[in-house]
Amino acid sequence: MTEKIIVTGGLGFIGSNLIELLLHKKYFVINIDKVTYSSNFYNVKSFNSLKNYRFIKCDISNKKKIKDILFNYKPKCIFNLAAESHVDRSIDDPKSFIQSNIVGVYNLLENFKLFSKRYKSKLIHISTDEVFGDILKGRSSENYPYNPSSPYAASKAASDHLVSSYIRTYKIPAIVTNCSNNYGPKQHPEKLIPKLIYNILNNKSLPIYGKGTNSREWLYVKDHCEALYRVFKKGKIGEFYNIGSNKNLSNLEVCKNILNVSKKLIKLGDKVKISFVKDRPGHDLRYALDSKKIRNKLKFRPKINFKTGIKYTFEWYKNNKTYYKSLAKEDIVRRLGKYD
Repeated sequence: MTEKIIVTGGLGFIGSNLIELLLHKKYFVINIDKVTYSSNFYNVKSFNSLKNYRFIKCDISNKKKIKDILFNYKPKCIFNLAAESHVDRSIDDPKSFIQSNIVGVYNLLENFKLFSKRYKSKLIHISTDEVFGDILKGRSSENYPYNPSSPYAASKAASDHLVSSYIRTYKIPAIVTNCSNNYGPKQHPEKLIPKLIYNILNNKSLPIYGKGTNSREWLYVKDHCEALYRVFKKGKIGEFYNIGSNKNLSNLEVCKNILNVSKKLIKLGDKVKISFVKDRPGHDLRYALDSKKIRNKLKFRPKINFKTGIKYTFEWYKNNKTYYKSLAKEDIVRRLGKYD
């Protein structure tokens, strides 16, 4: 019998890439997504008609419906990627982040607590490096204290603590992962890299916050998905695992890398120039994860370096220009100078 896996938030960037990997590995995948602005059916069009794929529109806060789904499909694993994830939006409207990232996770945990008492399963809760806040020197290990700066990061920190408390108190079989910044195909253009690529393809200036010195650790999304699969197969219940590339770049360096790649693939328009814009409130300077644990314990190593990953990413957007037509125009145009 084909094993079933649930992916929440599967119409999003990382979720849809994870589903693609799981389908390739011959699992039956149930995609649960409440369908928000960042959800996109374009992301699943290549496997939407497969017999081992099922989409269900549902909010993880819907306790009864999630319970019915769990007991109906009896999944071997739930990958929880359902989350609001854009920092600027969390500054503009924290309430939706509290609802999705905290209340939603609480409801999911309540259902999983009941489900896991009867069926052998795992919950993999996917989180972020932003829960650790500014890491000005060195790298944050799994034992590093949480110090979130934005409402988004605070909501994710709260969800991590909730999962951890349910592991200890109710003995649920769960694992938490904290990942660095992802990039790659199917990412919404409110994020830095697809924002810059969109602007390059449409002959617009390239907005960079402040002086472009903010530093992030970048990981190609398909490497992240491979790591999540490794955690599912070999990860230890109750553990936290950092997932990163161990390679940091400033936002300005990222922009210059994309420009160098794009010059080899298209003719740049006359308006494609770097434009420094007003910094966001509370903008963390640097995130950096210590990923030795997953490397040593689970033998995970990223395969795609940044230069190669950016080439793959640029080519995907160049060859999938209709992807942008699947998005609400105001979500692109209105936020041309804002990104995460």
